[in-house]
Amino acid sequence: MASIKLQNVSVSFPIYHAESRSLKRTVIAAASGRVGEDRRHRLVVEALRHISVSLKTGDRLGFVGANGAGKTTLLRTMAGIYEPVEGQIETHGAVTALLDPGQGMNHELTGRENIRLRGLFNALNQAQIDQLQDDVASFSELAQFLELPVRTYSSGMIVRLGFALATAIKPQILLMDEWILAGDAGFLQKARNRLETMVRGAEILVLSSHSADIIMKWCNRVIWIDGGQIKADGSPDEVLGAYLPADQFARAQMAALPTSA
Repeated sequence: MASIKLQNVSVSFPIYHAESRSLKRTVIAAASGRVGEDRRHRLVVEALRHISVSLKTGDRLGFVGANGAGKTTLLRTMAGIYEPVEGQIETHGAVTALLDPGQGMNHELTGRENIRLRGLFNALNQAQIDQLQDDVASFSELAQFLELPVRTYSSGMIVRLGFALATAIKPQILLMDEWILAGDAGFLQKARNRLETMVRGAEILVLSSHSADIIMKWCNRVIWIDGGQIKADGSPDEVLGAYLPADQFARAQMAALPTSA
């Protein structure tokens, strides 16, 4: 069974060249009390402070909070991209992190070479890699562009390739940031259908989004993050009811209702 456990996790980022008094004043004002000092006496921004969360198979967790609250930092920490300065993270199960359109891609290589690298990274055999290439090529609809270096792609093409790559392999633990719901209208509906299938198949889902109706539709638990700390943790109705203005909460509830056939 898949599981994630974070115990008293804190993440800080050092502020270099912070010896300037004017810079220090600016940073302290902007960070709203989240500036501290590490063991080497460097000025740091405390991005996450004493986060404890336990997730098991069947959990569907959504993060809400203002920009800069720490949602994406927490997702990246759960994915192993950021290392805590304090606390422990224990993960059981294969993790797929949809946090950045170009995540894990080498932009100097072609699209097809990146697909092969992803297959090798996931320990696929040659037959499985061939199947992966066919699946990504079909879904992304990039055709001959797969033979070109990724650095020549438009931002929309990178999103298509990144999404197709990230969703082609079934995860046990799925971590998602809201970029995954962006893109051109035609691709977006196709992406939503594939993503919903992936969400249903994952043992654990962790999603950060400003879209309250998506949170209500996909999640059975919500954490409100504010200033790098957990402000509330409970059911979608409980947390979103406190987080959102009443009219926005009502609209989200309506939007999350299943559509009739």
